[in-house]
Amino acid sequence: MTKTELIARIAERMGVSKKQAAQFLATFTDVVIGGVAATGEVKIPGFGTFKSSHRKAREGVNPQNPSQKIKIPARNVPTFRAGSEFKKALN
Repeated sequence: MTKTELIARIAERMGVSKKQAAQFLATFTDVVIGGVAATGEVKIPGFGTFKSSHRKAREGVNPQNPSQKIKIPARNVPTFRAGSEFKKALN
């Protein structure tokens, strides 16, 4: 599903315009990103958990020159873990 299709479905289900649905989606994503950045975690019961995880520095391989080793710096990465209701809906 693309972002445009998601906006159309939200608009249909909520009975609002596509513009309002797009604003809702933008606000939702901004709040989730801000929440993860501020507290490290946003939980939505039944849906899942958005979280910030730390990835250690490591040594990798340059894909353009496999014999060359490169250092990959440590960084924080976003992760998502699906909730129980989400998992049940898929099975």
